[in-house]
Amino acid sequence: MAEKIPVILLQKGIATGDSYIKVCIQENAPVICENKDTGVKKRMPFKIMFEHNSRFWLQNKTWEYYIEINEHERILELVSESDSDQEFVIPEISSDESTSPDDIIKGFGQDYETIAAIAEPERILLITDGNDRLEKLIEKKPREEDEITEALVDTVQITMLHNHASLMNAMSLSNDEAKKQTQGLVESTRQFVKTSSQLLSANIFNDDLMKTLVSKSNGTIIQHMIRVYLNGLAFLSYYNKTVSSSSMINKLRASFSSRYRKFYESLLPNLEPDDISLERVFLGGMRAIPDGDFYNWATGFLMHDLGKAAAVEYHEGEDAYNRDIVIEHVKLGYDSIINKTNYPREVGLIAGYHHEYYGNPGGYGYYRTYLEQVKKNNPKSVQNYCIALELEPVIECEALAFFPAKVLEIIDVFDSVTDPSRKYRKAMTTKEALEMMLKEFIIKEQKIDLVLFDVFARFVSEMTLHQ
Repeated sequence: MAEKIPVILLQKGIATGDSYIKVCIQENAPVICENKDTGVKKRMPFKIMFEHNSRFWLQNKTWEYYIEINEHERILELVSESDSDQEFVIPEISSDESTSPDDIIKGFGQDYETIAAIAEPERILLITDGNDRLEKLIEKKPREEDEITEALVDTVQITMLHNHASLMNAMSLSNDEAKKQTQGLVESTRQFVKTSSQLLSANIFNDDLMKTLVSKSNGTIIQHMIRVYLNGLAFLSYYNKTVSSSSMINKLRASFSSRYRKFYESLLPNLEPDDISLERVFLGGMRAIPDGDFYNWATGFLMHDLGKAAAVEYHEGEDAYNRDIVIEHVKLGYDSIINKTNYPREVGLIAGYHHEYYGNPGGYGYYRTYLEQVKKNNPKSVQNYCIALELEPVIECEALAFFPAKVLEIIDVFDSVTDPSRKYRKAMTTKEALEMMLKEFIIKEQKIDLVLFDVFARFVSEMTLHQ
């Protein structure tokens, strides 16, 4: 029998003073939530619960909230070391507001609670079973497109949900313990990404597949993640095929001065306009993505929104837009992937950088903060390139952006405005979406990349021709 971990009521810790709450937020302390009626227990980050309801430990009679003794003592120690003179004010809320862990995880669908209760070895087995299902489809001739669609949607969803549940559990562990616990999950997921990439690339122009993916949307976060992942795979495959076997790059060079140079002048202000070329936009030029990078980037696409630990349906739902919660999902995704798993570093950076928008105030992420610090430490530091395909130039701040993150920005926006299940606004047609993105995200404000957007528009257009 597993040894019972000693806990105390969270309310007792909070009774020691408001500084206790402040430290719990800063440390994102794990809270043990126990349903009084069923005995079901869940772990949730304190910060997420607090953002939903700043008195959550008092205002839901169905749930009791605990914190482990060791964590409680650590928080008290941090409280004693903190600046007690700095006032911390708890936001006022209405007396009837109530939040439960079930409310918070609802955006991941009705199967999430069952999945969250599964042990780690079983998670690995289920992801492996999904991979085997796709491998059999790859070998099958001929293949029914409906069968491919159903298999992709089902297996991608299962893989995403298991990764999210595992990361939630890992948040209460030390980094070394978490990486050890999630290693099997990482390995099985990376194999799954390779297999799903191979299956989808063979059906890249199958418009029925993409239409079916859209029709399966129910407006939840997980469905958005499925579409972004699969459409991201399709676009990366299209990009590789196009740059390797067409005259697209020569056409881009020929039209660069008339269509593109003006857009990039303000992004690369230290260069003379005549020196700004396609090779200045893409460090090393536009070129095919090697298999290793392709699979790492695809894994990043799969994991990009797993930081939505709160599962707040701000993206597709009816709730008011909360920028703080939106920003938090990027930080949670980056921190959990980098610190709690052995996924390649690219995966974490894609999750953390996919809303940077070239430093536009409408965007957010870690890279802009990192770049500001680099410039502060070295005022002579300049960026002579917009986008790097390799990781090192991004880390060394030679370029303004990471290629897969800039691709993901485009796909993420496109999916969010064309989702037919949007509740807060009518879904746009493909034509309307592309026109809006050009006007609002390129002409009015420099958020997404113009060259990549044009390649994406061509990708969408060619898919449409196959309807």
